[in-house]
Amino acid sequence: MVPLQPGPGPIGSDGLSLVQAVQTSLDDSKAEDIVSIDLHGKTSLADTMIIATGRSNVHVAAIADRVIKAFKAEATQTPRVEGLPHGDWVLIDGGDIIVHIFRPEVRQFYNLEKMWGMDRPGERLVG
Repeated sequence: MVPLQPGPGPIGSDGLSLVQAVQTSLDDSKAEDIVSIDLHGKTSLADTMIIATGRSNVHVAAIADRVIKAFKAEATQTPRVEGLPHGDWVLIDGGDIIVHIFRPEVRQFYNLEKMWGMDRPGERLVG
């Protein structure tokens, strides 16, 4: 696995960046096909978008729960969360970092990597 290099962003209380904390929570919860997209210069919505896949609705919800806990532990504000009850696609908006967690077929349908230009220089696949 290629380690995710954090971009500029919020730093947590123990010195790890929020991006690293989110990455660790995704790894610990066995998320699959983790992709990090640098959004600098593409949008003012966020600095980083992280996309990951869970094997089932229950797995997606469990991954999301762990990521939410990482945000709460490392950031000063609680992230906004959409889609947690259904577990098909959970969006976690932490301000500078947006995390999407999908079931495989939902991720394939929306194909956010293509929309945000994964083939552009600077983007990288993690996992």
